[in-house]
Amino acid sequence: MSENNTSETSDSGSSGNYLNNNMRTCDTTGLPVCMVAQKFIKLHAVLAVVFLLVGACAALLLALTRWPAVHLLNQVWYYRVLTLHGLNMLIFWILFFEIAVLYFVGTSLLNTRLASAKTAWAGFLLMFVGAILTNVAIMQGRSDVLMTSYVPLKASPMFYFGIILVAVGTLIGVINFFCTIYIAKRDKTYKGSVPLVVFGGIAAAIIAVVTLLHGAAVMIPTWMWAMGWIDNIDPAWYRIVWWGLGHNSQQVNVCAMVAVWYFLATVTVGAKPLNQAVCRGAFVLYILFINLAAAHHLLVDPGVGAGWKIWNTSYAMYLAVLASMIHGFTVPASVEVGLRAHGYNRGLFGWLVAAPWKNPGFSGFFLSLVIFGFGGGITGVVLGIQQINIMAHNTLRIPGHFHVTVVGGTTLAFMALTYYVVPLVFQKEFYLKSLCRIQPYVFGGGIVMMAMGMSFAGSYGVPRRHWDIDLTGAPFTSNFDSGAHTMLGIMGVGGVIAFIGALMFILLVVSAVFFGKSNAGKAMSEWNEPLGVAGADAVADDGKSNTRGTFVLALIFLACFAIYYFANWKWLADVWEVR
Repeated sequence: MSENNTSETSDSGSSGNYLNNNMRTCDTTGLPVCMVAQKFIKLHAVLAVVFLLVGACAALLLALTRWPAVHLLNQVWYYRVLTLHGLNMLIFWILFFEIAVLYFVGTSLLNTRLASAKTAWAGFLLMFVGAILTNVAIMQGRSDVLMTSYVPLKASPMFYFGIILVAVGTLIGVINFFCTIYIAKRDKTYKGSVPLVVFGGIAAAIIAVVTLLHGAAVMIPTWMWAMGWIDNIDPAWYRIVWWGLGHNSQQVNVCAMVAVWYFLATVTVGAKPLNQAVCRGAFVLYILFINLAAAHHLLVDPGVGAGWKIWNTSYAMYLAVLASMIHGFTVPASVEVGLRAHGYNRGLFGWLVAAPWKNPGFSGFFLSLVIFGFGGGITGVVLGIQQINIMAHNTLRIPGHFHVTVVGGTTLAFMALTYYVVPLVFQKEFYLKSLCRIQPYVFGGGIVMMAMGMSFAGSYGVPRRHWDIDLTGAPFTSNFDSGAHTMLGIMGVGGVIAFIGALMFILLVVSAVFFGKSNAGKAMSEWNEPLGVAGADAVADDGKSNTRGTFVLALIFLACFAIYYFANWKWLADVWEVR
């Protein structure tokens, strides 16, 4: 990395002077880096990893508790740690990282400055203080209400207040991102339309605004109720509005994750989107329809009618599914075209075999794509159908689904991005690159194993949140057979492996950020041999966008979806005893 230093005096009224004095050029990518934005990218990224560590430690304790052979925690600490895990993994880790992503794409990819450092400080401090207050409230033992915090369960006022601060701070960060986009447009720092990655960030930010407004609508009255200023909160109203926050926040993750996929595909193999208009249209479908997926949390609620449930889960929701399927094809197809352009043209999957699997930025991103698509996408659509949801609602099949979306998908993609954030933004090199190369496989493999254990245990009817499926000490016994216990054991082993992968990532990042060798003034070290020479098996590229390998993968995906879809209807018929 190198910095552009000039003798001009910084002038806030002159965009040109500001950029000259407050930007550096990345020697690896050639991208401009706003020095002010860089500072806040670092702050948000570091705290994101801290909250990831908290959430991962809690996850290990939970896995060892739900595993009947171990059953580590008592019931009090189980629900306390479950609350801690949910908030830190689903909210704090991801939101802090997403603001860092928005600040990066909004400045570097548009060659502009961050709109306001003061605003960035305000948002960051609110998020930081809010996360600390919420975690303290949980550990004090006054807020064992889980992430959903359903009323009439009542947590400490500090619990709700902390979440409100995080939401407000995140909203401030999103507004700062929008202002940065405006400045770039005003100053004409880029030509044509915004890059696709930035467009994905804008889509994520728009969904975030809707999500955070739901959060304000539900959390502020609930905090006032906890303070004693309001007599009661209607539980049905709370659930409906809260899921506009709880589920929609994960849809922000989906948009951000897909944007990261496109970015890493370009950085790792030089891939380019096959059709910009189609990809952007898919992001627009996310904005308009992805929030409808929250309906599947309300399918057993009496507060909404059957017509509303069926429409949202069987018809309108598929418009968002279409968007995911578009991205699920265009991202690997762009990788295929990029690798074939380098000469890897043998057969259907020669390009895939020759991909830079030793590069954790590539392997993490591609594993995220596969796990999210095959694991999260298929299960999400099927479990979101009203009739099938009745079998799965509040069983471990639901956490099995969202662990392959939020963790195997979003978290793994963010981990992959970090393998470029550290050398390009922090300007530090990783130690033990051999461990970096295997970390995505350890983490991804553990998550898949854990999620499969959850899903199959849920198919036995194992409840989603119950501390002890054997009902020890209860006046009645459970009916779970050895199959359920075996699946919970698989879940536990997978959880331990995933924790090891997460701990590897955290230790590698911390050692690099604080003790790594500086690469300032030079390009980052390559994760693998640069693409360009396909080797002895190279076949000349015919110049066409050949995506037949991706097309076959898409057919395999559709076959898996059909099998899982009809198997669930068969199970439903068995439950209903249809003759």
